Amino acid sequence: MGAAACGAAVEQLLTRLLDHVEEPLKQTFQNVHQGYPTETVVRFLKAREWHVSKAHNMLVDSLNWRIQNEIDSILEKPIIPVDLYRSIRETQLVGLSGYSKKGIPVFAIGVGLSTYDKASVHYYVQSHIQINEYRDRIILPMVTKKFGRPISTCIKILDMTGLKLSALNQMKILTAISTVDDLNYPEKTETYYIVNVPYIFSACWKVVKPLLQERTRKKVHVLQGCGRDELLKIMDYSSLPHFCQREGSSKNSSNDVENCFSLDHPFHQEMYHYIEEQALNQELIKQGSLHVDIPDQDPEDAKIVEVIEAEFHKLGEQNGSINGDHKE
Repeated sequence: MGAAACGAAVEQLLTRLLDHVEEPLKQTFQNVHQGYPTETVVRFLKAREWHVSKAHNMLVDSLNWRIQNEIDSILEKPIIPVDLYRSIRETQLVGLSGYSKKGIPVFAIGVGLSTYDKASVHYYVQSHIQINEYRDRIILPMVTKKFGRPISTCIKILDMTGLKLSALNQMKILTAISTVDDLNYPEKTETYYIVNVPYIFSACWKVVKPLLQERTRKKVHVLQGCGRDELLKIMDYSSLPHFCQREGSSKNSSNDVENCFSLDHPFHQEMYHYIEEQALNQELIKQGSLHVDIPDQDPEDAKIVEVIEAEFHKLGEQNGSINGDHKE
């Protein structure tokens, strides 16, 4: 699509949105775009191959989802007690390790060693959305101001250390989280770097890669080993996740302050204290998870999940195990 056609699509979608939706949707849209409505509608247009009507429906559905699930106030709802939140951080491995040389936030995800077994699905989904919202409302506006240009995406480094066939047991929660992202936070990741790849990932990637849309395939880079040398081309050593600074485990670090998955890491400390502070201001601190509705999965994404599950079962049969006791 040419630049003129893209510009016309953006203008058409913005006009539809601002002229034909109700005030509550316009208000939550402000929380989404953070002063950059054009960049926001471009993300939704990209997610729907620049089809204006489909992008409009997707965006309106997302805004309604935000209102129905009170997403605008999710940063006022800390997960308490703090020991429960610590358990979530130890089993849902994600964190901000730093920034690229262009100022893009770098998020690390410990795919292989995340177990999601210390709390209910609702807590893990709440925690995931809080990180998304903190990224979009606090981190990205901060780097946008610092660099003097809109920065609205992030880089994700996925560590596959420890990935086993037993990850099949986590497919439900992973599907819920990815569906929330695909339908409500589209095109927020500029590039995915996948590191410490075991045999099981390589086998699955071979069958999944052809099913992905071209724009998604182009974003995914599978690196050799811990990926350190490649990643140092786009970020400084200090921004590398701990598992890329040296070969080894993504979960354990000699210093929890350096381990971006840990609650003791500055990113998680700042985010948790921010949410606590917002709750105190609103007098909202109370125990219990936030129940967020998970949107229906896109049929194409559902097909990919089916293929992954089938490949896991096939590998399990070949190795005589579904618990990961196989060659990696």
